[in-house]
This record gives sequence, structure tokens and C-alpha cells, in this order.
Amino acid sequence: MQDTSKQYDAVIKICRDLFKKKMSDYGSAWRILRLPSLTDQIFIKAQRIRGLQQNDVRKVDEGEQSEFIGIINYCIMALIQLEKGVVEQPDMQLEDALELYDKHVNITKTLMENKNHDYGEAWRDMRVSSLTDLILQKLLRVKQIEDNQGKTLVSEGIDANYQDMVNYAVFSMIHLNEK
Repeated sequence: MQDTSKQYDAVIKICRDLFKKKMSDYGSAWRILRLPSLTDQIFIKAQRIRGLQQNDVRKVDEGEQSEFIGIINYCIMALIQLEKGVVEQPDMQLEDALELYDKHVNITKTLMENKNHDYGEAWRDMRVSSLTDLILQKLLRVKQIEDNQGKTLVSEGIDANYQDMVNYAVFSMIHLNEK
């Protein structure tokens, strides 16, 4: 589990660094995005990854890793939006955004550590393509929950699904880095 924690942190460092640079370039323009818009952005990235995994020819010179980074960052943005709500104008300074980013990463990493303990790091024996399919399944679940105005009868909420997607994307990045 110690290697997993270090590997997890290394992946998150890459994602956080990109998030920080984009905040410097664009500010917090993402704060106007409603949850369905963020979900759709994540869906586009997951679909592209699946396409890259299935197709022999690539017409855009970006691989799976950049898309998994996007999934992680959009999921963290969604978790922040769930906590803070959507705004009409960008309203967040870099330091505040990074503090919230770190908060949600820490909560999500703790979830991963707890599940890893119970599941015995089963993800290590999974294929990246299976993790991609699980992300897509979670996205379809989130879309259904959004269509139900956030209500569920017995299922996890939207936040748990975003957290699982972050963890699946981190696991995928770890697998891709080990190749």
C-alpha cells in the first residue's frame, strides 16, 4: 500500500500542477460550469480514451494519459462545485482553488486507501480498458442521477461517483506509467 500512496501522490502532483497552470492562464472560469456540463466534459474524455484503446489509428497526437489527467481535474472541479455551488462569474482566487483541490483530493485518496484495504488492491490486476469502462459506467450513473435532480433511492450520490472516477483514473495512470 505504501507504493500505491506514493504513486497516487505522483499522479496527483502532475494533475495539480496542470490545474494550477490553467488557473493562472484562465482564472476560475470553470466556476460557471453546472454539474451536467462538467459530467459531459468528463464523458468526452472517457469516450476518447475508449476510442484510443479500440482504434488502430490516432489522428490527434495526444494519448490516454492527458485524457486521464483531464478526467481527474474535471472530477475535482465537480466536487468543488458540489460543495460551493455554481456561480455566474468567476469568483475564486488561485490559493482558494488549490486549497479546495487539495481538500477533495485528500478525501478521495482516503476513500481509495480504505477501499484498497478491503479489496486488496484488486485494481492492480485490472486492465486499463476495464478501468475506462468503469469510468464510463460511473458517468452514465451520474447522468441518470442528474436527470433525477440528484435523488437516489438506494445508491451512492454524485460525489461518490466522481471520487471513484478520480481513483480509477489515477489507477489507470499508475498502470500506464508502469508499462
